[in-house]
Amino acid sequence: MQAKKRIWIVGGSLGIGLEFVKLCLNSNYLVITSSRSASTSEDLLELKQQYKEELSLLDLDVSSKEDIKQKVQIAWNTYEGIDIWFYNAATYNIMSIDSWDIEKFEQMNETNYLGVIRIMSEILPCFKNLENTSVKNMKWAWNCSLSSYFGLPNGGGYSAPKAALVNLAESIQPELKISNINLQIINHGFVKTRLTAKNQFEMPQLMEAKETAEKIFEGIENSSSFEIRFPFGLRAFLSLLKILPYKISLALTKKMMP
Repeated sequence: MQAKKRIWIVGGSLGIGLEFVKLCLNSNYLVITSSRSASTSEDLLELKQQYKEELSLLDLDVSSKEDIKQKVQIAWNTYEGIDIWFYNAATYNIMSIDSWDIEKFEQMNETNYLGVIRIMSEILPCFKNLENTSVKNMKWAWNCSLSSYFGLPNGGGYSAPKAALVNLAESIQPELKISNINLQIINHGFVKTRLTAKNQFEMPQLMEAKETAEKIFEGIENSSSFEIRFPFGLRAFLSLLKILPYKISLALTKKMMP
């Protein structure tokens, strides 16, 4: 009988993360899911009633090195190891240069970038201890954003740490591969969640959280590609901005300003 896959989902109590938790449970995974208030989330507690042994709820503050140090060990020991670590935690605020808020900048950097590094520093030794064992197909998946392709007006506080995360992933992927850890990044577009509800503009190719989670799950489950990216139209437009001369691309983004 094939052993169940064990996954730790950081950022799994709302939106994409919650839908992803459901997909994993329905696919016979053993799931540890974390957020600041995972143990009191009504949605997760309802799932826990149905999946008593297969779902573990673990509160986690990704801005706290002390909490991470403790919780990584708890997560690792819950099902005697982890096969997949999925980082999905994120925060988002819209800010023009006239309304910059340093605390919101710091919060987005803490959650969207530094939280990954803090967990990575603690969990990497656990995975490396398995590199010479029979355990195969170890995977890290980081939910980034198509906004990492090119900075857009009012969104830099969110997209800058996401771009940094992509750059970090590109840097360490070859090293992790040597240790039999496959790192994937997920770059997707606009998703209908409590975060994007803050937007006052029309979001092109807006997707539902369930549909997005399904595409992410399919990529993590069936693909070894470094990048999972969708939807096509928005990805193509932002890719074009990245390769055009700045004189043209910045003139185009200027037109997006309210």
